[in-house]
Amino acid sequence: MHDEIEPGWRKSSRSSGGNCVEVRETDDEVLVRDSKDREGPVLHFDREAWRAFIEDLKAGDIFAD
Repeated sequence: MHDEIEPGWRKSSRSSGGNCVEVRETDDEVLVRDSKDREGPVLHFDREAWRAFIEDLKAGDIFAD
């Protein structure tokens, strides 16, 4: 596992443990991967779906612990 995040990837400033995801935005989509398995699978979301997901999180419509 890498200690540093590759350029373009970011994780939440609230991240304090090892159970995190990293996010990378491109012109067309948002990529999400597990910070503990950076060589593993990457999820791809279109920007509109990602925006709706984040809005639902902020509104409390999705449980996030």
